[in-house]
Amino acid sequence: MTFSSMARKYEPRTPPAQKVATSAMIASLAAEGYDTVAAPFGHALVEQAQKDARIVGLSADLSKYTDLHIFAQAMPDRFYQMGMAEQLLMSAAAGMAREGFIPFATTYAVFASRRAYDFIAMAIAEENLPVKIVCALPGLTSGYGPSHQATEDLAIFRGLPNMVLIDPCDACDVAGMVPAMMGHDGPVYARLLRGKVPTVLTRHKPDYQFQLGRAQMIREGRDALVISSGIMTMRALDAADALAADNVDVAVLHVPTIKPLDVPTILAEARKGGRLVVTAENHTLNGGLGEAVARELMLAGVHAPFRMIGLPDEFLEAGALPTLHDMYGLSVARVTEQIKAWL
Repeated sequence: MTFSSMARKYEPRTPPAQKVATSAMIASLAAEGYDTVAAPFGHALVEQAQKDARIVGLSADLSKYTDLHIFAQAMPDRFYQMGMAEQLLMSAAAGMAREGFIPFATTYAVFASRRAYDFIAMAIAEENLPVKIVCALPGLTSGYGPSHQATEDLAIFRGLPNMVLIDPCDACDVAGMVPAMMGHDGPVYARLLRGKVPTVLTRHKPDYQFQLGRAQMIREGRDALVISSGIMTMRALDAADALAADNVDVAVLHVPTIKPLDVPTILAEARKGGRLVVTAENHTLNGGLGEAVARELMLAGVHAPFRMIGLPDEFLEAGALPTLHDMYGLSVARVTEQIKAWL
């Protein structure tokens, strides 16, 4: 540490432009008007494990907070509590995969992407083993500050060969991704919505079913096309409803698989003329869905007007989650406001 950096360390911090509420910091998503499903991941995993004896569950002292406790209660002889040792968790999962098991390893997204990355890269991804890494608190789904906000996890894992990346929107996606992960003979990193998870997609598209590697049009529209993943598909759909009141017609293309990206569908929709193209993601604007889409549009020579909604390149504040989502542009009101301003 240099003298100048030491001096900066002890300088008073510049207060944020907006006061952050500090109550209700437990992770919860505002999903007013939507039905919810309790622990869809845990129940879907039990259902699959009843069909396939190779499935085992592992957690780094967070089974209750990744809904893996449902699996542990149903199949205690196939559940492994690894303690607060994420590197060990991933190494053990790799070893079990080598012995013919299909491990589902759960923890928080920050701990997998930052603390255990090298173990995932060397023990799992390089060997192309069928370890399924399922991680809660993705992006800005916690108010507890940078230690628990995995705002860059997709960027970290996008560069890792052999790794499939899933960012589910709702309970339908979470339940549907489990058998799809089983069907993929290789490693998968999936963001996890846990607890009471809203059911969103089937309200707008009753026949919706999760498909690995496939983007799906949830809502058609003539004025703008929002290409979104994760909870931002829910926010984009709600924003589209709000904008319809002002005669603004917004299409929403849901992209639950970040890698491999469904490039043909994205290009086909972006080529439809006369629409603003907006990407929306619960992730830093660096290295996530937005940059992946922009790259494909440029390579294909598609020059539609293009904007991005996502998190800034900075460590975020702690506080109440609704306040933070409004501050950083992820709330329905802010998404609506941004799209309207760009049109």
